[in-house]
Formats: sequence, structure tokens, C-alpha cells
Amino acid sequence: MNLTIETFSFTLNSKGNCDIIDITNKVQEIISSNNFIEGSALIFVPGSTAGITSIENEPGLLKDYPEFFDRIIPQNKNYHHDNTWHDGNGHSHIRASLQGASFTVPFKNKSLILGNWQQIIFVDFDNRSRNRKVIVQLTGLKE
Repeated sequence: MNLTIETFSFTLNSKGNCDIIDITNKVQEIISSNNFIEGSALIFVPGSTAGITSIENEPGLLKDYPEFFDRIIPQNKNYHHDNTWHDGNGHSHIRASLQGASFTVPFKNKSLILGNWQQIIFVDFDNRSRNRKVIVQLTGLKE
């Protein structure tokens, strides 16, 4: 078996304003359908107003997470970015930068290695709905 690196992508529609979308099953499907056995999945979102991380995808945390960002990086504050571009999304850029644009997860026996309550999520911090591209780069062994 040889080490293989392959890059895939998928798109999703997001609502913006801290919209959280569980993408765990999509990443798992990419691993399974491309015959990867063991390795790492790098999940990355191009752009500067969205991020990728993991969370327990349950109703309480889906409220707590946006509220956390509202407390530390409020939307209704004047940001220098807004003075430059007049698009009102200065907070979105700072939130995405703090969140991070990528997340890496190992997999073995064709399955992501995640905790029982851990899911991979995409978070759109922009102030409007968007069509987003997500990149999944798999590095590992194939059948």
C-alpha cells in the first residue's frame, strides 16, 4: 500500500449570522466512497468569514456557541474593516480568524475517529447567506 493524497470538495448553502452546519456525515462519506482505510482528513473552508471545528451538535450548544461569539466579538460594534469596505461584516472576519479555517481528524478502518458526542461543524460568521465550498483533503492508505 502507498500513501495517497487526494483532494475533494462539496458545497453547502448557509444562512450566515453564525449558522452552524454539521458536516460529519459528508466527510465520512468522502472517506468511505473513495476507499481510504487509514489516515487523516483535513477539512478546510476557503474564505475569511467562515470556520471549521468540532462540537457536540446538540440544541443547547447550538445556542451557546453563537452567544459566546456575540459576547466576545459583538456584531453591533464599529469595526475598522466596516469603515473600509462598508459591508458590515468586520465582526465576521474576526470571528472566523479566531475560529480557524481548518480542522484535522484521523480515521481508521474507513471511519473518522471522533468522540461519542463530537461532530465536525462548519460555521458561517458572515452577515448574509452564502454558497460555500468546503475542501476535504485525505492523506492515507487506500484499499
